[in-house]
Amino acid sequence: MATIDIEVAFARPDRQRVISLRVPLGTTAREAVALADLPSHFPELPADTFSDPDLGLFGKRLREPEDYRLRAGDRVEVYRALIIDPKAARLARANNRD
Repeated sequence: MATIDIEVAFARPDRQRVISLRVPLGTTAREAVALADLPSHFPELPADTFSDPDLGLFGKRLREPEDYRLRAGDRVEVYRALIIDPKAARLARANNRD
């Protein structure tokens, strides 16, 4: 069976982890995240943090990560949920300047 080398990345404000994997050709982005076993690298986070997060490749969000077949050299990025909506944060900063 043919395999490819890929990476799965996850970052917190205080640290990040990039996991290199060799996966079978045809592996999807979502499958790669499961294979990376991120809960074992970030035990302080709830395991469901990694069950269905938004995913991207090199800074571009994947619309359907369960369908995207990885290519050699791809880096799957696991995105954290936003704590505050960016628009609400900008509005709060603008209101504080008044």
